[in-house]
Amino acid sequence: MRVTEQLLQQDLSHIALSVNSKTAADVEVALAAESKTIDDFMALVSPAATQYLEEMAAQSQQLTRHRFGNTMNLFVPLYLSNLCANECTYCGFTMSNKIKRTTLTVEETQNEINAIKAMGFDHVLLVTGEHETKVGIRYFEDILRAIRHQISYLMMEVQPLKENDYRKLKDLGLDSVLVYQETYSPQHYAKYHQRGKKQDFLWRLETTDRIGRAGIDKIGIGALLGLGDWRVDSVMTALHGQLLQQAYWRSRVSISFPRLRRCEGGAGQQHYAIPDERQLLQLICAHRLFNPQAELSLSTRESARFRDGALSLGVTSMSAASQTQPGGYSEPSEALSQFDIDDNRSVNEVIKSIAAQGLDAVWKDWMPFAY
Repeated sequence: MRVTEQLLQQDLSHIALSVNSKTAADVEVALAAESKTIDDFMALVSPAATQYLEEMAAQSQQLTRHRFGNTMNLFVPLYLSNLCANECTYCGFTMSNKIKRTTLTVEETQNEINAIKAMGFDHVLLVTGEHETKVGIRYFEDILRAIRHQISYLMMEVQPLKENDYRKLKDLGLDSVLVYQETYSPQHYAKYHQRGKKQDFLWRLETTDRIGRAGIDKIGIGALLGLGDWRVDSVMTALHGQLLQQAYWRSRVSISFPRLRRCEGGAGQQHYAIPDERQLLQLICAHRLFNPQAELSLSTRESARFRDGALSLGVTSMSAASQTQPGGYSEPSEALSQFDIDDNRSVNEVIKSIAAQGLDAVWKDWMPFAY
């Protein structure tokens, strides 16, 4: 059975009732369990678990250090285009926003790579809006051919593609694909995605099956916290990651925790209850306790203070000095940003904070084949 089919069988209303009915006793059982079940995860993200955050953090830290050592992987997003053919109520790139649109040429992308490499980064996440006619597979192939030899680990966060397209990009050196479902509730999903191919909930949900079958090294998932009930979406994310590991065991799983942020046009305002920082930390720890093998990633959406507090408690991968607009490293322009970031520190400042907690910043932990 495909991962998608198993996810579609889940009763989200039942999950919500289960999470909110958990007691302190359920949380204690979950904390004591050597191997956590999805029911244990529900207890760990429940309101009842808030009083156990200190114990959760201690266990999470121990598991993280045991599995990943005293390291923190650093990466940087490179925005190639803000063209988008979708209408999404929470995104600054939404097609109705009157912002300057641009798509980097191969030469402009090379300028961005040079600027990124000068900062020390060797793990790069390529990001675009979703416009498959103007920013599609041929464009991606051209970009990968031009820059792949300069990057040790290359990731992409673009529109969902066909399985054969993922195979083509893998052959060109693509290592990882991130695709966030945004929310696992079809009802909420339909509310926030009003025009364009992104309206197709099932096509997006099926993407990780296509990535897995294509043999991509790492599959990144996550929910945009605030589009739906964050606890329910988080349970579905945890289950999603577990099912991917079982079905596509040659691929690694990465989980991210983006919260809604303010963006151009006011689209980033709250749509649903957004977890506060204490709840976000609870969520990160719950994922670590449930899935000790998963990479947990935290972006510059969050404040420097929060990131410093969370980086030793379960997170294994962080972005730094991020720009969320095309050309942002060589020619910054706030008018093109997808959303506001909170941690505006320089790379050196982030590295100092990592080192202050006894961790080593890792720029390169993957040796690619020759391309």
